[in-house]
Amino acid sequence: MFKKGIHFNISERKVLLRIFDIVSILVVLYFVSNSFDFDYFTITKENWRWVFVLILYVSIFGTIFELYDLQKSSKIEKISTSIVFTVSVTVLFYFLTPFFTPLLPENRLQIIYFYFAIIFALFLWRIAYLTFIVSPRFFKKVLIVGETSNIKNIIEIFNDSDPNYKIVGFINCETKKKDKIKLKGIVEYSPKQIYQIIKDENITEIVIATYNSENITPEIYGDLITLLEGGFPIKEYTQVYEDMTQRVPVQFVGKDFYKYFPFSRSNQNKLYLFFFRFFDLLIAFLGIFFGCLLLPFIVLGNLVANRGSLFYIQERIGKNGHLFSIIKYRTMVKNAEKNGAVWSKKGDVRITPFGRFLRNSRLDEMPQFLNILKGEMSLIGPRPERPHFVRELSQSIPFYETRHIIKPGLTGWAQVNTRYGSSVDDSLLKLQYDLYYIKHRSFFLDANILIKTLSTIIFFRGQ
Repeated sequence: MFKKGIHFNISERKVLLRIFDIVSILVVLYFVSNSFDFDYFTITKENWRWVFVLILYVSIFGTIFELYDLQKSSKIEKISTSIVFTVSVTVLFYFLTPFFTPLLPENRLQIIYFYFAIIFALFLWRIAYLTFIVSPRFFKKVLIVGETSNIKNIIEIFNDSDPNYKIVGFINCETKKKDKIKLKGIVEYSPKQIYQIIKDENITEIVIATYNSENITPEIYGDLITLLEGGFPIKEYTQVYEDMTQRVPVQFVGKDFYKYFPFSRSNQNKLYLFFFRFFDLLIAFLGIFFGCLLLPFIVLGNLVANRGSLFYIQERIGKNGHLFSIIKYRTMVKNAEKNGAVWSKKGDVRITPFGRFLRNSRLDEMPQFLNILKGEMSLIGPRPERPHFVRELSQSIPFYETRHIIKPGLTGWAQVNTRYGSSVDDSLLKLQYDLYYIKHRSFFLDANILIKTLSTIIFFRGQ
């Protein structure tokens, strides 16, 4: 009965970007090989391995250099750097693996053709994506039905998470109507206008944003049931929040918390845990090996720029609340906390110049491979926090100690999606990501975190 517009969800747009990145590259390379004196890369049945390796490299390095970040992809000036980095590293690795790829051509000009053909293909497709996909015609237009108490925060989070998710209106479901909300671009409508709004604004989804379903009036409830029976999409706001932001909205979860925490079965899956621990040990041994190779340079840097003890040992909270001693390279001046524990903030004057380098490159975390080897930490998990801050945060943030049901990690979903936490608000945001990881823990999510960790190191996002 209602006109359904075309909209690509977040996951669909990411898949679309990946597929057409590959298609555009192969099409342009096929055109170049058939139109110019270029025979380095030819697409034939016999050369399927060349194509497969190229697709693999573009996918991996595209992820590392954030080629599929939707916020970056919505602006050509932001995605341009990612395209250049991705193509440069992809072509470099492609040339360095001649066992799986074609031998370097005698005519070195073909290397230039190969490089710029891929660059041109990606820019051409991304401009088309911005012109036709990231445009108002494909926006998902949403109507929110709920209470006025947290509507502003919900709308801001939704708008920031997905530029194609357009909230056009709001209906207050409370019996005792309060003052009208005043938000830019958001119109408050009367409950009696619900059908007319859907028709006039071409609404494609209704989101119910209420703490208590009892607040929904019988009239609105009846209209929602009718719409649902007619096949109209109606969703609960916490689920939309989680799908869009990939974090659990603990600040909006009430006494019915058990509905929002059906934790991943991987947390109890013995096969998953076995391979997880095996991978922990493998990476820990490799990390310790490379750490030993870098140790002389770090010792020299510490002697010149830090002038003090090399290591810093601190008490942290581990799995099930057990205490353990975390090992790090010292990055701050001596007696940095002589007056008690304080948050480390951006631009913290206590951090030495060499310590800042260690933090930005994440080299200060390398000694923690010993903690992983001892079984006190894992490679992936929530970052372990100090007892003082855990006590403080547990009193102000609901479900904070829930993050301790698994081992803390060297890296994690929160670490690759947020900056260094320096306040209660930052800790709340990190907790949302940590709980999302615990809830959706899997091999695929673990692999995603490892790839994003490389992006964090490459772009120096440590603190």
